[in-house]
Amino acid sequence: MRAYVFEPREKRRASLQAELENVGLQPLFVGEEFFETGLAPLSQPGSEHRAILIGESASTHKQIRAVRASGCENPLIVMRDFRNSTDTAAALDRGADDVIVSPIKGSEVFSRINSIVRRFHGHAAESVSVGEVTAYFDGRDPVVSGARIRLSKREHSIFQHLALNSNKVISKNAIYDAVYGMSADQPFDKVIDVYICKLRKKIAAAAQSGAQYIETIHGRGYKLSAPEETDIQPLEPMRPSMAVEARLS
Repeated sequence: MRAYVFEPREKRRASLQAELENVGLQPLFVGEEFFETGLAPLSQPGSEHRAILIGESASTHKQIRAVRASGCENPLIVMRDFRNSTDTAAALDRGADDVIVSPIKGSEVFSRINSIVRRFHGHAAESVSVGEVTAYFDGRDPVVSGARIRLSKREHSIFQHLALNSNKVISKNAIYDAVYGMSADQPFDKVIDVYICKLRKKIAAAAQSGAQYIETIHGRGYKLSAPEETDIQPLEPMRPSMAVEARLS
């Protein structure tokens, strides 16, 4: 998960970067100009998960207004040095999603961003169930037919994007941008097809029905949804000779 971070005090950036990276966040530190010229890309599909973290300064409220005036709906969290109920209320009224107080802990930031993102997509709970698949929004691997399946970092990023938008068609470009949008080493877009194929195989192998849960919508993208019952092929019972061979293998 990526985050734009405005921290005006340079001496605090190293410790903040370490905290965020320790929980899997990828911070990109920005300056004042970001709020004037850098917000446009955040309106593109696939960018809505990128958080904006604003360190306390005299420009905080102006920056919040700029973000929301640009049409950006990304998670926006203000990082304050001390508790101040009046200033916190003003920040929330101007469009901030949350306010946290120092010392800033990466695990708290990560959980608060996750909470904002899943509510943005209409998920109040920590997980969503799609047929035999249970997807978690807190970093845990999914469970399929009661068994946890292990996903790589990239597989997990793509799967979570599909899960947040379950039963909706998500374009390849949106998935690509959500996973690689701020990466310095962006691969060819065919890599999304490769990871989708891997995810399909892992889910089908764990599902009791053997069903495919990630559908390709030609010309539009992909959709995570429970297959229709008519599309599920029942597993063929093993013949006696096959059962004996299985015990011997």
